Amino acid sequence: MQIGELSERAGVSHRTIHYYERLGLIKPAEREGAGYRYYDASAQKRLEKIAALKRLGLSLDEIAAVLDLYFEDASGIKGKEKVLGILEAQLAKANAQLDELTTFKHDLETNITRMHALIAQARRK
Repeated sequence: MQIGELSERAGVSHRTIHYYERLGLIKPAEREGAGYRYYDASAQKRLEKIAALKRLGLSLDEIAAVLDLYFEDASGIKGKEKVLGILEAQLAKANAQLDELTTFKHDLETNITRMHALIAQARRK
């Protein structure tokens, strides 16, 4: 199929397909003498897997690291294990950020309380 048909079937733009090609996420099955790219069903499956992995919150770099695993292993277990590791790392990072934000929030509340007390004290003088 040509890029237009692939674009329509996968629900992505021509530009996205070209971008993913430049990143090595997909590749045309063949090129015609006039330079037209032709894609097979595997390109559509790869685009669908890319979309699913993006919905999980993976970056394109992370997707590039796991995408081939899904197509090398029919069970998909290797890809899923790698994605699980990425998601667990993201969760650990989010938890660390939440801890930092909680500490920052507590510090703000303490400083606000202190400033209210200083203002009240200054008004009493």
